[in-house]
Amino acid sequence: MDPFWLVLLVIVTLVILYGIFIYNNLVRLKHNVSRAWSNIDVLLKQRHDELPKLVETCKQHMEYEQQTLERVMQARAAVSDAREKGNVKALGQAETQMRLGLGNLFAVAEAYPELRASESFQHLHNRISSLESGIADRREYYNDSVNHHNIRIEQFPDIIVAKRLGFSPATLLEFEEAELKDVNMKKLFG
Repeated sequence: MDPFWLVLLVIVTLVILYGIFIYNNLVRLKHNVSRAWSNIDVLLKQRHDELPKLVETCKQHMEYEQQTLERVMQARAAVSDAREKGNVKALGQAETQMRLGLGNLFAVAEAYPELRASESFQHLHNRISSLESGIADRREYYNDSVNHHNIRIEQFPDIIVAKRLGFSPATLLEFEEAELKDVNMKKLFG
């Protein structure tokens, strides 16, 4: 065999093997994003199931705070809808409202000693707080996975394989700035 053809065959084989290597890495990153999303989804479902119990417990003690309870349930519905549709951007916005609503609910609950003393409320408060911490941790892992995925599909030579095979960027789970603000206690009790 002519050395030219042998060298060409080796080069083509190496390019094909490198393309396969890139493809397999992109698939792994895509599945890491899906797995990270599934981890968040599990906690969102658990919190979704706990919120009606919390609202019902609060209703028994908080006669005049129906608006606060309604906001929590509306935010719960918005989170559920965005989660079911897989709309990460809408989920981030709904999560912001949910977290604000829960913060307000727990702040308002401070004015009701019987509610704070309720064993059911304490259990639900601790459970939801634990789920919130888990969601925050898993959100960090999800966003890290999304960043790795998005960087790889934009780097050369990975971009060639990614574009040809339809890999698209994933969306970060971001919360709005409102979540970072403190709860306005004067507004709640004024």
